[in-house]
Amino acid sequence: MMEHAVDLSIREAGARLRDGPLTSVELTQAHLDRIAERDGAYHAFLHVDAERALAEAARADAALKRGEDLGPLHGIPVGIKDLFDTVDMPTTYGSDVHAGNGPTEDAEVVRRLKAAGAVLIGKLETYEFAMVGPVFDRSFPPAANPWDTNRFTGGSSSGSAAAVAGRLVRTTIGSDTGGSVRSPSAYCGTVGLKPTYGSIATRGAFPLSPSLDHVGLVSASVEEAAVTFDVVADRQEGRGLAASRLGVPLAGLRIGYARDWFSDDPETLPALLEAVDGAASTLSILGAGIEEVTLPAAADFEAVGAVIIHAEAFEGHRHSLAASGSQYSRKVFQNILSGLYLTADDLSRAREAAVRLRALLDRTVFSRFDAILTATTLTPAIPFAEFTGEAARWTPMRTIAFNVTGHPALSVPCGFADGLPLGLQLVCKAGDEATLCQIGHAYEQATDFAAVKPPRL
Repeated sequence: MMEHAVDLSIREAGARLRDGPLTSVELTQAHLDRIAERDGAYHAFLHVDAERALAEAARADAALKRGEDLGPLHGIPVGIKDLFDTVDMPTTYGSDVHAGNGPTEDAEVVRRLKAAGAVLIGKLETYEFAMVGPVFDRSFPPAANPWDTNRFTGGSSSGSAAAVAGRLVRTTIGSDTGGSVRSPSAYCGTVGLKPTYGSIATRGAFPLSPSLDHVGLVSASVEEAAVTFDVVADRQEGRGLAASRLGVPLAGLRIGYARDWFSDDPETLPALLEAVDGAASTLSILGAGIEEVTLPAAADFEAVGAVIIHAEAFEGHRHSLAASGSQYSRKVFQNILSGLYLTADDLSRAREAAVRLRALLDRTVFSRFDAILTATTLTPAIPFAEFTGEAARWTPMRTIAFNVTGHPALSVPCGFADGLPLGLQLVCKAGDEATLCQIGHAYEQATDFAAVKPPRL
């Protein structure tokens, strides 16, 4: 039973915890056993604290016996990206610069998970400072893709995607500054939710680019991403729960299909275009109105995002680079240093352009459509061998635009190419995670892509 307990959805596991056939201690031990069995190949976890996790699980069981039910994550094991401060586990931000760092305060998202009764099972691999990767000149290896461990996971929430795809945990906390929960989700066949900018507090998360940084989720299903979001999100007036419309039919919803945003790119894999076309057809059959829509050029968003990330990242690392530059991995050091050549005026103009692009989408697209459909990444996961050169290897994605605009975005599995997962991306109006998850869940339920597991080693 314990082997199969790990594969229960959060809802299924929660029902068994409350009805009695399963305890959180048993569930947590099953997760620890799975991690011990598989993570030697995946390298998803940087730190696992079995003793502390089992103690948290015992407290969760005791609370349930007293009739204290803290919500859907009560007693459920959760993984945390190593970008978030934890007082009871080391936090290195994926870098040798901070080896042995022990924060004195939990990140806000960690505090909310603990308050909800979740069991924090360990810290997950991240690209160094959430910047670029994979790199091979750190003291620990990059996370590997469970579908093919010779391939990368995408990043920077690399361990989050590897852990969920490898069925080590069902839901994780990640971060997304340019696509860092959505791209690894596309590459690893998981669900990645980047909510509206500011909807989950970033306090206690190491900043990469404060103007673009989002706390996000990597989960095994849309329902589990929605439930996790609802636990950790700020409760703002007028904001509905992300899980509130799961199962509601799509009839009456209008979706703008941004097909030419990726179909004309020479790097787009034909199988990816076929998969997203198929998703548009499926959503139409499910009752949504589908109409092709033209977005501002992807290159415009990417240029704005690149200036903001590099300028803000350099400012954030300026003193650390001077004091500890030799401890940074080479590619990360070089990438952050490129921000030295950007001026305050460059950053100001980029931020102003971001405001204009957000307003343009709201005025010309979201005034007509409830959601946008497009691709997440343009290819499946790339072999590690392609990242061993001196220069950073950039992978083709369509994600940073919605960090620039702050709109909520969701990556959902939509097919396979040569046995590797592909992902589609849905985007909704600011604050409308409910519609986003409604559409993603309906598509997920109508297909079986999210249910397919990678080969076991």
